[in-house]
Amino acid sequence: MQIKLKEITVRELADGYEEKPAEAGVVAFGGKLDVRPPYQREFVYKDKQRDAVVDTVTKDFPLNVMYWAVREDGSFEVIDGQQRTISICQYVKGKFSVKVGTFPEFRAFHNLQDDEQEQILNYKLMTYRCTGTDSEKLDWFRTINIAGEEHTPQELRNAVYAPHHAFHKFPFGRKRRLHPTHHLLEIIPQRLGVGIVLMLTHVFLNDV
Repeated sequence: MQIKLKEITVRELADGYEEKPAEAGVVAFGGKLDVRPPYQREFVYKDKQRDAVVDTVTKDFPLNVMYWAVREDGSFEVIDGQQRTISICQYVKGKFSVKVGTFPEFRAFHNLQDDEQEQILNYKLMTYRCTGTDSEKLDWFRTINIAGEEHTPQELRNAVYAPHHAFHKFPFGRKRRLHPTHHLLEIIPQRLGVGIVLMLTHVFLNDV
């Protein structure tokens, strides 16, 4: 399994965004990204969580890294980051309004000033891209999606403003508990590399 860190902009991510009928799913990134592959849960952000993602982008604070799997044909599927992707793209496509900057009113993307729009479209997102077998991709998905209990408001704030390079993350509103070995993910990713961290995490999870 190979894992590479790639940077993209919101402009690139939202290009070609389309919400198709349920069976066909959701696509983005010029039609090359399957945002809702079959194994993804039908989880939808609440408005407050959705707005928090956009607020983070407009303030130019970093969002947590997203995880994509690379398919044989060169296209991608989202392993983690589905709701962040949908929230960002829906806003850019004018599907809802939020408070941006010092304006008290809720504004849709097309109502923003040109410089505000450009700031959002040029916002940089980090993605880990995994190339491997289907079983490796599913195992990776399981490793980074540990089910559990809902997080506290402070944990959610930590998730919103975590740096790009942070390997651990708690997407807004997802119910999850911390694994006892989670602290290892905070101290060794840059020393050992992402691939080794995933391998070690897999071992720990299977041993519990």
